[in-house]
Amino acid sequence: MQVNENDSASTLTADERRLLPGLYRQLLRQTASVATPDDASRLRHIISRLVNETEIKRTPFGFHPIIRNLTTAISLCEHISPDRNMIVAMVLFTLRQQTDGFNADIAAEWGEDVANLVEGLIKVTSLYGHGAAVASDNFRNLLLTFARDIRVIIIMIVDRFELMKAINHHPNDRMVQEMAFEALYLYAPLAHRLGLYSIKGQLEDLSLKYTNRATFTDIARKLKETKTVRDAYIASFIDPLKRQLDETGLKYEIKGRTKSIYSIWNKIKKQHHDIDEIYDLFAIRIIIDTPLRKEKSDCWLAYSVVTEMYQPNPSRLKDWLSIPKSNGYESLHITVKGPQNRWVEVQIRTRRMDLIAEKGLAAHWKYKGGKAEEGLDTWMNNIRDILESGESGPMELMKNISMDLYDKEVFAFTPKGDLYKLPMGATVLDFAFNIHSGLGCRCTGGKVNGKVCKLNHRLSSGDTVEILTAPNQAPKQDWLNFVVTGKARSKIRQTLNEAANRNAELAKEMLQRRFKNRKLELEEPVLMRTIKRLGYKTVTEFYSAIASEKLDVDEVISEYDASLRKTEASAETRSAGEFILDTKSPDDHDSGHSPSDILIIGGKNLKGINYKLAKCCNPIYGDNVTGFISSEGVVKVHRSDCQNAMHLAERYPYRIITTRWAGEGSDVQFGATLRVVGHDDIGIVTNITSMISKEKGVLLRNISIDAHDGIFQGFLVVGVNDTRTLNNLIKKIKTVKGVKDVQRNN
Repeated sequence: MQVNENDSASTLTADERRLLPGLYRQLLRQTASVATPDDASRLRHIISRLVNETEIKRTPFGFHPIIRNLTTAISLCEHISPDRNMIVAMVLFTLRQQTDGFNADIAAEWGEDVANLVEGLIKVTSLYGHGAAVASDNFRNLLLTFARDIRVIIIMIVDRFELMKAINHHPNDRMVQEMAFEALYLYAPLAHRLGLYSIKGQLEDLSLKYTNRATFTDIARKLKETKTVRDAYIASFIDPLKRQLDETGLKYEIKGRTKSIYSIWNKIKKQHHDIDEIYDLFAIRIIIDTPLRKEKSDCWLAYSVVTEMYQPNPSRLKDWLSIPKSNGYESLHITVKGPQNRWVEVQIRTRRMDLIAEKGLAAHWKYKGGKAEEGLDTWMNNIRDILESGESGPMELMKNISMDLYDKEVFAFTPKGDLYKLPMGATVLDFAFNIHSGLGCRCTGGKVNGKVCKLNHRLSSGDTVEILTAPNQAPKQDWLNFVVTGKARSKIRQTLNEAANRNAELAKEMLQRRFKNRKLELEEPVLMRTIKRLGYKTVTEFYSAIASEKLDVDEVISEYDASLRKTEASAETRSAGEFILDTKSPDDHDSGHSPSDILIIGGKNLKGINYKLAKCCNPIYGDNVTGFISSEGVVKVHRSDCQNAMHLAERYPYRIITTRWAGEGSDVQFGATLRVVGHDDIGIVTNITSMISKEKGVLLRNISIDAHDGIFQGFLVVGVNDTRTLNNLIKKIKTVKGVKDVQRNN
């Protein structure tokens, strides 16, 4: 039949008109047991309307819809034994889909069940208009979601099966290739899961035929040439085996089979052998009826009978009886050399094992390499039970079966047809982040099925979503209240933290400038105590409050000044009793000062002189120090490399007094601040503090930690007796895993 596939509308051709009556009569015969008395006349009326309708659009392959639907209906009867409503829905579907004038209430005229089937078929068919990859797992899941009724899926499988048979030698090779790919990766697996093994096998064979015709033809030719011989061979293998098995008293069923062309082709590809070398081209399955307690012994008994008659290949023995597969599969597989020295695979199992293999944990489609999905196994096996039940009209049992497998998931399209799977309750914002994090951060809303919606609009399966963005958009804290995907939550939190850290750095710079303007020295330990007094748990939180203007800088400076005065008031004031006059000769000193110009800290001979250790540099025993006589007459002791000391020496050189530590050492602890930088790993702070606690002569007085972007910065205030102890402590902290750098901060 040559039909222009580009025609938008067409009547029946002469060949189609001659074919139609025969198809209709065949359908009536097939449905006689399920149809109501007036169904024939009502269906004839609808078919006549469709036949005479000039605006009916042909399928993309050029077929008239009524011919296609009748063919599908007949195939359903042959393979499925459908109920009456499925047949009616097949006919009404074309009218409902293509004619605007068909406005009758289907539910009122034909019943709610028929109406639901028709709507299910329309929804499923509409999915193909998105241009999505139908072979993807997401598309299959969306198909199941939209169908709701398993009968819709069965109709679609059979419809594609009949279409595959009809497009042989179709002139549009590209469309044929696409259909073959769809049948192989979408409908064949679904048919297998439903137990429709015959349809599944034929779909695979037809797919191979259209995609690799030369290979298909070659294998088919070889099988055809040997069919009679092959059937005779299987009989010659089984007949003597039956006689031997009968003598054992076993109750059994024995089956012989030849692999499908597609399966043979897969074997050839995997094993890199010719067809004549495929071991299990011929396969025999022995299924034994026996009690549970005798299963293993009876299987091994059958095994002994087989191997006594035919030479086994020990390397091909697969004993999943003694040690079942992890998925529960139990069976004995042995390859034996039968008559004419041909290899035949024999599978031995009990009825229970066969049931598990076909319907349980090790369903056939799984152990052959199919993908498993949680929930789908049980549901599909239940459906298979119904399909294989001996009751009349099994479809009657399936009317109330709901396709609720994916009620926890939503499938949505992009405008280009890409399909994404999201959890139930997902919003427009979740969809944006699922596509790309940058798109999510700039998202301002979306168009769902052409209608503008807000960020928090919840999506439904089948929605087409276009994301709207703005360059100045940024994640907000309230976004976390309605997004449901982990990817969206993680990216929103990360972006918010990065923004907070940037603001904190700006706030820190602003605070430092204000301190400089006030001519105040910003001492880290005093600042840490100020932050704590203001009620902030982290430094980042403190600076973020300044950045957001929740905390006034003047308030911080006032609190800092109060904390500083309190610290100075409580600072230890030492008398000149701790000073001694150096009585050594000038030659014993590096400087040229006379002995009366040098003060030694730590002795017990001098009285009447007060001194303080400067808070800007916190000198400790062992540091090179210098003294500065303040206007109050107190000597402030600075480290020689202190910037403040250098500045004072330049401005007030006459107030400088050479100062040294006493040579006998110190039993007084001095405060020192260490800056530690490292990777923000779990337990790193604990490791540092634990190590410090074990150090003799070291006391941990205070600790503050700030971490962002995987890097942490900590300030440790420790009490030590001298610089030697401090330097040893720094070296040990550097050995802690994850620590990058340790420096004395003042």
